[in-house]
Amino acid sequence: RMDQALLLVRNELPGPGLRLAGRSGACHQCLYQFLAFVPPSNGSERKPGTAAVMLDTQHPLTLLLNGSVADGELCKIQYHFGEFGNYSLVVKTLSTSTKSVSCDLVINEGPINSYLPILFAFLVYMGILATLIVGRLFMKIDPVRNWVYKKLNPRETDRLINSECGSPNAADSVSSDPAPWLWSSAPRQRLRSLDTFRGLSLIIMVFVNYGGGKYWFFKHESWNGLTVADLVFPWFVFIMGTSISLSLSSVLRRGSSKRKVLGKILWRSFLLILLGIVVVNPNYCLGPLSWDNLRIPGVLQRLGFTYLVVAALELLFTRAGGESGTLETPCPALRDILPYWPQWIFILMLEVIWLCLTFLLPVPGCPSGYLGPGGIGDFGNYANCTGGAAGYIDRLLLGDKHIYQHPSSNVIYQTTMPYDPEGILGTINTIFMAFLGLQAGKIILFYKDQHKQIMSRFFIWAIVMGIISAILTKCSKEEGFIPINKNLWSVSYVTTTSCFAFVLLLLIYYFVDVKRLWSGAPFFYPGMNSILVYIGHEVFENYFPFKWKMQDTQSHAEHLTQNLTATTLWVVISYLLYRKKIFWKI
Repeated sequence: RMDQALLLVRNELPGPGLRLAGRSGACHQCLYQFLAFVPPSNGSERKPGTAAVMLDTQHPLTLLLNGSVADGELCKIQYHFGEFGNYSLVVKTLSTSTKSVSCDLVINEGPINSYLPILFAFLVYMGILATLIVGRLFMKIDPVRNWVYKKLNPRETDRLINSECGSPNAADSVSSDPAPWLWSSAPRQRLRSLDTFRGLSLIIMVFVNYGGGKYWFFKHESWNGLTVADLVFPWFVFIMGTSISLSLSSVLRRGSSKRKVLGKILWRSFLLILLGIVVVNPNYCLGPLSWDNLRIPGVLQRLGFTYLVVAALELLFTRAGGESGTLETPCPALRDILPYWPQWIFILMLEVIWLCLTFLLPVPGCPSGYLGPGGIGDFGNYANCTGGAAGYIDRLLLGDKHIYQHPSSNVIYQTTMPYDPEGILGTINTIFMAFLGLQAGKIILFYKDQHKQIMSRFFIWAIVMGIISAILTKCSKEEGFIPINKNLWSVSYVTTTSCFAFVLLLLIYYFVDVKRLWSGAPFFYPGMNSILVYIGHEVFENYFPFKWKMQDTQSHAEHLTQNLTATTLWVVISYLLYRKKIFWKI
């Protein structure tokens, strides 16, 4: 099967037989899991005992061979098996006098390169990009542009030629189009970099949710650590915070009362939470959904609550003259921070609450401050302690049946407890992530059109967040004070992903809004219709043309083709909606 290899163990030793156990390199402090019993050789017929085992190829494995009757460890092998590879492990005696045993790994049939489909897909998209760039360069040539426009709009061109205006010039050709072309250099009021950032996060999220070609690095990390899939949700939260700062400033500048704005914030949060509950509990053809199994937390629910807290916090403590830079502060270099000290006090109090609950809350049957996955992790000592305090709070307040039943930890760590990565306690750090995005928005407002100041402050924030992450994690995946963990939404997870977010926003801002070397396409379009694309991809996930019956379900290439096609379709849909000026806002 996909992500598996075949191992044939040949036992040439006489005796009671061997026990083969294995442990994944991605499983921290895990117990060895029994894989197979290998019978002894038949001495009279000189026929070795054999056993066939299917092994995981996503991560390196450690194989352990023991005698079946307390003979101790015979051999240990660490190896990263390849997909669809065929291997033999030959166990034999080197010397009858010393009774030394050798374990030789032999490759019978080489594995395939499962990453070639990614390279092929990359080359295809690069070819499409190169074609678009060449087309854009050609469209800058007046004769070519006029010829293309005449072919696309022959009646309008003939009307202009026959009118009193005479021959249309380049400006007429471009301005007569009801929708701006990608190569238009007209002034842009809206910061395209924000929509581009949001669209990039969203498109990666859609691709990951559709399966990511079934590659492990496009799935969420089993527990501690980061994969590509773990970056997109916090980035989306980050840019939501940035948008809150800019949108509230614009609304209040137009004279709207704070009470009216608060009403809109409450209504939007309610709609997001309601939509989230509907989306994460689909039951299209299975009859009525039981309230007993309704999942309460979810992505949109967390976005809705986070939006409510951060937007209300900004509305409550916003001060006149902030964006114009007229506020007096004792330290001008911190004029985008010091006037908002009540907000920082509030956020720090939330973090203290998270730390106290995480490390001090007594959890029955678990050690205080436990941050592990449970299951077979930590040598199986805390099998039912998945998520520590975070999991305990969700199970206590929401109930086992109202949270996520299949967390990412159950594959490698074989956990049996339900655990929700969008649970209650982690929402505190999601608010912190959105607040950091809010700070990015304040930088844009305070230093409007001062590109060097904006980019330098983005860079400083990235450095600060990176240093905090290095301290919290000790630059280690497993050995830090607070490891990076998406399931827990740990503080180090927030500081690390926000560090990347500030760097990414800096780069996109530079290329899109400062130098205008890139229009933001194609990510700009889904960024303008983010709610529609997110809900749409969830609702129509199992419908054609987003999904179809595969000829070979054990092929990364087919999964990758299907997932990329579905993701590209949502980009095309968002582009068509943009051209028709259709935007779904809540």
